[in-house]
This record gives sequence, structure tokens and C-alpha cells, in this order.
Amino acid sequence: MIPILMALFAAGGTIYGMAEESLPFYTLLVPVMMAARFDPLVAAATVLLGAGIGTLGSTINPFATVIAANAAGIPFTQGMLMRVLLLIIGYVLCVVWVMRYARKVRAHPELSIVADKMEENHAHFLGNRANTLLAFTATRKWVLLIFAASFAVMIYGVAVLGWWMAEISGVFLAAAIIVGVITRMGEEAFTSTFIDGARDLLGVALIIGIARGIVVVMDNGMITHTILHSAENLVSGLSTTIFINVTYWLEVLLSFLVPSSSGLAVLTMPIMAPLADFAHVQRDLVVTAYQSASGIVNLITPTSAVVMGGLAIARVPYVRYLKWVAPLLLILTLLNMTVLSIGAMM
Repeated sequence: MIPILMALFAAGGTIYGMAEESLPFYTLLVPVMMAARFDPLVAAATVLLGAGIGTLGSTINPFATVIAANAAGIPFTQGMLMRVLLLIIGYVLCVVWVMRYARKVRAHPELSIVADKMEENHAHFLGNRANTLLAFTATRKWVLLIFAASFAVMIYGVAVLGWWMAEISGVFLAAAIIVGVITRMGEEAFTSTFIDGARDLLGVALIIGIARGIVVVMDNGMITHTILHSAENLVSGLSTTIFINVTYWLEVLLSFLVPSSSGLAVLTMPIMAPLADFAHVQRDLVVTAYQSASGIVNLITPTSAVVMGGLAIARVPYVRYLKWVAPLLLILTLLNMTVLSIGAMM
């Protein structure tokens, strides 16, 4: 189940840059994974690493690859083979990492990184329903159908119609109202359930607001632009291999300051792409360096609403997640640098 789910999320990441729209999946997957005797981290990693590795290896992502390629003055199909290679190898590495941990936790729950919160999480996500079997009635079938349809509408709206958070929220609110009518919940029960759900997401909303605030301060204080100007001076006159790796690490640094992949592309590509010409490096390599750097940082950056919001929903402490995922990040970083270096030498 985990490899299939991660493949679906990776497809969303590589095709249209699945990010904030992945947050509802945490509320669905955490109880399911816990009922299957995994822990909340398995659910969070399935979504976060799945969509994240897809974004890292973006192929036709209009919010990363296409924007960056346009800003660099090249077709977005240029360098596609290298990005597909990063996507496939990165996906395999992430699946192996998550599956290895999932098997360990299922066999030995005490080895979970959130083992001390096991009872608390069990009560929060499952309550007294863990061993309860519900009849699969026609009403529940309709509820699941509406639930699946709402995600299909959301994905279509984001990918094709350019929807964002307001439209996505409207879709799920409409779906909730329809479900309430079908199940005949009654006004009091419906509003009470709605408020309980909103209460669980209040902390997530605060974390997202704080993360966005950091980005606003960095941007309005011209801190990001100052770093970018210094980076421009640093990479001038380097050899091809050194240039592309220095570019990669500069993009890593800037990704912490600008977690928006499209914003980072517009900010850096008009400067880095012409510099690549002087270093005799193909511009598509600079695009790949940008998106692989942005992709790996957006798996961990505390200024990302997706990272902090997803972990908050799953009730996984950020520091523990960071410690768990750090070795995988090192492996992915070595993969990125190796592929970029080979590309620079070709």
C-alpha cells in the first residue's frame, strides 16, 4: 500500500507540484496507518516524501520546471531525461526508507520516534473505534464516493483551472455539507462535528501563518536579495563541475528563504542562467539544480506550510522528524550532486 500511495503522490508532485493540496490527505492517512499498526510518522512520510520527491524530480510541473525553463529561456523539455532519472531513483530511495521504518515500527512499536505519544495519538486519531467494524451501507458508499470526488475535483481545479486555497476550501466545505445531508446528521450534530474538526486545525493554521511571516520579513527586509547578489559574485569564473554544484548549494540556501518554487525560479533563473553560459554549462542543468535543491529543502524547511502543517496534523514533532529524515536527505543530496556533476561533464 505504501509504495502505491507514494507513487500517486509523486505523480502529483512531478506533474503539477502537489504541495498545500496534500494537507487533507494527512487527516485521512494517519488514522488508516494507525489502524494498520503503523505510527503517525509513516502516514506523514508517505505524503510528504511521496509528493516531495515528485516535486524534486519535476518533469512537467508548471509551478517549477516550466516557470524556471521559461525564465532561463529554454524549452521545459530540455534536460527531461536527467529529471526523470532523479525522480525514479529518488522515489525508490524514499520508498525503501519509509518501508524499512514501517516494518520496524509494526514489529516493535516501542521503536517509533513518537512511542511516548502512542496512547495519546491512539486516543486522538482512533478513539474507541480501533476494533469497531462498521457495516458498509449504501449511505457510507455514497459518503466515500463524494469524498473521492472532492479530491478529483480539487486536483483538476488546481492543475487545469488554477485554483488555490480559497477554491480548495470551498470544495471541501461543499462536500462536507453534502455528506451531512446524505447521512441525515441534523444541524446540531453537523455543526458540532465541523467545529471539532476546525479545532484540530487551529494549531496548524497558526504554524502556517508564522512560517509565512518569516518569508515576508526576509523579503521585505531585502535579506533575500542581498544574499542573491553575493551569490552572483561567488559563482562567476568557476569550472563546469564546481559551478553547477555551487549553484546547487546556493539554490539550497535560497530555498530556505523562498520556499515557493515558482517564486525562487523567477528570482534566481534570470541571473543564474546567463552565468551558466559563461561557465559553459547547459542552462537546463541550472534548472535541474534549482528544482532539485528546492525539492530537497521543501522536505524539511520550517518556513514551509506543507512541512509544518502536515507534521502538526500528524502530531509528529518537527525535531524528531528532522532527525529521522536526515540520513535520507544526505543520500538524496549526494544523488543530486552526482547527477548534476555527470551532466556538467558531458
